[in-house]
Amino acid sequence: MGMKTFSAKPKEIEREWIVIDAAGRPLGRLAVEVAKILRGKHKPIFTPNQDTGDFVIVVNAAKAVLTGNKEQEPIHHHTGWPGGLKSVSRGEEFARRPEEAVRRVVRGMLPHTRLGDAMIRKLKIYRGAEHPHTAQKPVSFQ
Repeated sequence: MGMKTFSAKPKEIEREWIVIDAAGRPLGRLAVEVAKILRGKHKPIFTPNQDTGDFVIVVNAAKAVLTGNKEQEPIHHHTGWPGGLKSVSRGEEFARRPEEAVRRVVRGMLPHTRLGDAMIRKLKIYRGAEHPHTAQKPVSFQ
């Protein structure tokens, strides 16, 4: 009798809340950690077709940093209208809406499926040090 592959059932998944301080951290390196926790890769019960991840609260999103020339790097998006291809520099987007900038980078590191949609919902981002999730008793990540 060989070992059976473990597969987590939805009701067995216990979720924690983890706070990550983005201050002074490169955006991409921060996003890798966040994506890993949202996906559940840090847990022994990780199951590819289940959302086994924890909730992540990112604080001080506005204090994350873009290294090298990434500030000038363009981000393109289409409005859906004819000729509606627009672009904005990474630095501009980050200065105006740091929460969205962080969310977009993390989303790109998650599965581009319904499972990924479920995972990104567990991400809460705040530009400052304050967050309203004290009731969830979040643990800080380091």
